[in-house]
Amino acid sequence: MATTLTPDLMAASDKQITDTVLRETARLRSFIRQRMPDANEAEDVLQDVFHELVEASRLPQPIEQVGAWLFRVARNRIVDRFRKKREQQLPDTEQLDDEDSGIAELLPMDNAGPETTYARSVLLAALSDALDELPPKQRDVFIAHELERRSFKELAADSGESVNTLLARKRYAVLHLRQRLQEIYDEFDL
Repeated sequence: MATTLTPDLMAASDKQITDTVLRETARLRSFIRQRMPDANEAEDVLQDVFHELVEASRLPQPIEQVGAWLFRVARNRIVDRFRKKREQQLPDTEQLDDEDSGIAELLPMDNAGPETTYARSVLLAALSDALDELPPKQRDVFIAHELERRSFKELAADSGESVNTLLARKRYAVLHLRQRLQEIYDEFDL
Protein backbone atom coordinates (compact mmCIF):
# COMPACT_ATOMS: atom_id res chain seq x y z
CA MET A 1 0.00 0.00 0.00
CA ALA A 2 1.39 3.41 -1.00
CA THR A 3 2.13 5.94 1.70
CA THR A 4 0.07 9.09 1.37
CA LEU A 5 1.72 12.32 2.28
CA THR A 6 -0.08 14.03 5.09
CA PRO A 7 0.60 17.66 5.96
CA ASP A 8 2.76 16.53 8.89
CA LEU A 9 4.90 14.27 6.67
CA MET A 10 5.23 17.03 4.05
CA ALA A 11 6.30 19.54 6.69
CA ALA A 12 8.88 17.12 8.08
CA SER A 13 10.20 16.47 4.57
CA ASP A 14 10.39 20.20 3.83
CA LYS A 15 12.26 20.78 7.10
CA GLN A 16 14.78 18.03 6.26
CA ILE A 17 15.38 19.56 2.82
CA THR A 18 15.79 23.03 4.33
CA ASP A 19 18.21 21.76 6.97
CA THR A 20 20.22 19.90 4.34
CA VAL A 21 20.40 22.94 2.06
CA LEU A 22 21.53 25.18 4.93
CA ARG A 23 24.09 22.66 6.14
CA GLU A 24 25.60 21.72 2.75
CA THR A 25 25.41 24.93 0.68
CA ALA A 26 28.81 26.40 1.59
CA ARG A 27 30.73 23.13 1.12
CA LEU A 28 28.89 22.27 -2.07
CA ARG A 29 29.37 25.76 -3.54
CA SER A 30 33.09 25.58 -2.77
CA PHE A 31 33.33 22.12 -4.35
CA ILE A 32 31.60 23.30 -7.53
CA ARG A 33 33.54 26.61 -7.77
CA GLN A 34 36.86 24.73 -7.62
CA ARG A 35 35.82 22.83 -10.74
CA MET A 36 34.02 25.53 -12.71
CA PRO A 37 35.64 28.84 -13.62
CA ASP A 38 32.39 30.74 -14.25
CA ALA A 39 30.62 31.76 -11.02
CA ASN A 40 27.23 32.00 -12.74
CA GLU A 41 27.50 28.49 -14.12
CA ALA A 42 28.60 27.24 -10.72
CA GLU A 43 25.47 28.76 -9.17
CA ASP A 44 23.36 27.13 -11.87
CA VAL A 45 24.89 23.75 -11.05
CA LEU A 46 24.29 24.34 -7.33
CA GLN A 47 20.63 25.11 -8.03
CA ASP A 48 20.37 22.02 -10.25
CA VAL A 49 21.74 19.88 -7.43
CA PHE A 50 19.23 21.23 -4.93
CA HIS A 51 16.43 20.83 -7.44
CA GLU A 52 17.49 17.20 -7.82
CA LEU A 53 17.37 16.86 -4.02
CA VAL A 54 13.79 18.12 -3.94
CA GLU A 55 12.84 15.74 -6.73
CA ALA A 56 14.55 12.82 -5.00
CA SER A 57 12.79 13.61 -1.72
CA ARG A 58 9.49 12.79 -3.41
CA LEU A 59 10.64 9.25 -4.16
CA PRO A 60 9.49 6.50 -1.80
CA GLN A 61 13.03 5.42 -0.88
CA PRO A 62 15.02 7.86 1.23
CA ILE A 63 18.54 8.95 0.34
CA GLU A 64 20.96 7.23 2.71
CA GLN A 65 23.92 9.60 2.86
CA VAL A 66 22.56 12.93 1.69
CA GLY A 67 25.91 14.77 1.77
CA ALA A 68 27.69 12.20 -0.37
CA TRP A 69 24.69 11.99 -2.67
CA LEU A 70 24.72 15.78 -3.20
CA PHE A 71 28.42 15.77 -4.10
CA ARG A 72 27.90 12.89 -6.53
CA VAL A 73 25.03 14.76 -8.20
CA ALA A 74 27.18 17.92 -8.34
CA ARG A 75 30.06 16.03 -9.95
CA ASN A 76 27.68 14.54 -12.52
CA ARG A 77 26.19 17.95 -13.34
CA ILE A 78 29.68 19.45 -13.78
CA VAL A 79 30.66 16.64 -16.13
CA ASP A 80 27.41 17.13 -18.07
CA ARG A 81 28.17 20.85 -18.48
CA PHE A 82 31.68 20.20 -19.76
CA ARG A 83 30.41 17.58 -22.19
CA LYS A 84 27.81 20.00 -23.44
CA LYS A 85 30.42 22.72 -23.93
CA ARG A 86 32.75 20.36 -25.74
CA GLU A 87 29.91 19.39 -28.07
CA GLN A 88 29.07 23.03 -28.71
CA GLN A 89 32.65 23.86 -29.59
CA LEU A 90 32.53 21.53 -32.57
CA PRO A 91 31.05 23.31 -35.57
CA ASP A 92 27.48 22.34 -36.23
CA THR A 93 26.34 21.21 -39.63
CA GLU A 94 24.10 24.22 -40.21
CA GLN A 95 27.00 26.59 -39.67
CA LEU A 96 29.30 24.57 -41.92
CA ASP A 97 26.67 24.10 -44.61
CA ASP A 98 26.05 27.82 -44.92
CA GLU A 99 26.61 28.85 -48.53
CA ASP A 100 28.41 32.05 -47.52
CA SER A 101 30.99 30.37 -45.30
CA GLY A 102 33.96 28.63 -46.78
CA ILE A 103 37.59 28.71 -47.53
CA ALA A 104 37.24 31.73 -49.83
CA GLU A 105 36.44 33.90 -46.80
CA LEU A 106 39.74 32.93 -45.19
CA LEU A 107 41.80 33.98 -48.20
CA PRO A 108 42.63 37.62 -48.97
CA MET A 109 40.63 39.10 -51.85
CA ASP A 110 42.47 38.65 -55.12
CA ASN A 111 41.58 42.12 -56.45
CA ALA A 112 42.88 44.14 -53.49
CA GLY A 113 46.26 44.99 -54.97
CA PRO A 114 49.48 43.27 -55.98
CA GLU A 115 50.67 42.51 -52.45
CA THR A 116 47.37 40.89 -51.50
CA THR A 117 47.28 38.95 -54.78
CA TYR A 118 50.77 37.64 -54.06
CA ALA A 119 49.78 36.67 -50.49
CA ARG A 120 46.75 34.84 -51.86
CA SER A 121 48.87 32.87 -54.34
CA VAL A 122 51.37 31.93 -51.60
CA LEU A 123 48.52 30.84 -49.32
CA LEU A 124 46.91 28.75 -52.07
CA ALA A 125 50.21 27.00 -52.81
CA ALA A 126 50.80 26.33 -49.11
CA LEU A 127 47.22 25.12 -48.78
CA SER A 128 47.74 22.66 -51.61
CA ASP A 129 50.90 21.34 -49.96
CA ALA A 130 49.20 21.12 -46.55
CA LEU A 131 46.25 19.24 -48.06
CA ASP A 132 48.67 16.69 -49.51
CA GLU A 133 50.02 16.07 -45.99
CA LEU A 134 46.59 15.13 -44.60
CA PRO A 135 45.43 11.54 -44.22
CA PRO A 136 43.26 10.66 -47.25
CA LYS A 137 39.95 10.52 -45.35
CA GLN A 138 40.49 13.94 -43.76
CA ARG A 139 41.58 15.44 -47.08
CA ASP A 140 38.58 13.97 -48.90
CA VAL A 141 36.07 15.35 -46.40
CA PHE A 142 37.72 18.78 -46.40
CA ILE A 143 37.79 19.00 -50.20
CA ALA A 144 34.24 17.66 -50.59
CA HIS A 145 32.82 20.10 -48.08
CA GLU A 146 34.89 23.23 -48.65
CA LEU A 147 35.72 23.09 -52.33
CA GLU A 148 32.91 21.00 -53.78
CA ARG A 149 30.40 22.60 -51.34
CA ARG A 150 28.75 19.26 -50.50
CA SER A 151 26.77 19.05 -47.25
CA PHE A 152 27.74 16.72 -44.43
CA LYS A 153 24.39 14.97 -44.75
CA GLU A 154 25.08 14.28 -48.40
CA LEU A 155 28.63 13.08 -47.64
CA ALA A 156 27.31 10.82 -44.87
CA ALA A 157 24.71 9.30 -47.20
CA ASP A 158 27.33 8.65 -49.90
CA SER A 159 30.05 7.28 -47.63
CA GLY A 160 27.99 5.44 -45.03
CA GLU A 161 29.90 7.31 -42.29
CA SER A 162 28.10 9.27 -39.59
CA VAL A 163 27.90 13.05 -39.79
CA ASN A 164 29.82 13.29 -36.51
CA THR A 165 32.67 11.19 -37.93
CA LEU A 166 32.86 13.44 -40.97
CA LEU A 167 32.75 16.55 -38.79
CA ALA A 168 35.60 15.21 -36.68
CA ARG A 169 37.69 14.44 -39.76
CA LYS A 170 37.14 17.92 -41.13
CA ARG A 171 37.96 19.42 -37.75
CA TYR A 172 41.31 17.60 -37.65
CA ALA A 173 42.01 18.73 -41.20
CA VAL A 174 41.21 22.34 -40.33
CA LEU A 175 43.43 22.23 -37.24
CA HIS A 176 46.32 20.91 -39.32
CA LEU A 177 45.76 23.50 -42.04
CA ARG A 178 45.57 26.34 -39.54
CA GLN A 179 48.83 25.28 -37.98
CA ARG A 180 50.56 24.95 -41.34
CA LEU A 181 49.25 28.25 -42.73
CA GLN A 182 49.66 30.35 -39.58
CA GLU A 183 53.25 31.28 -40.44
CA ILE A 184 52.14 32.70 -43.79
CA TYR A 185 49.29 34.63 -42.17
CA ASP A 186 51.75 36.07 -39.68
CA GLU A 187 54.30 36.90 -42.37
CA PHE A 188 51.80 38.82 -44.48
CA ASP A 189 49.98 40.20 -41.42
CA LEU A 190 46.63 38.94 -42.67
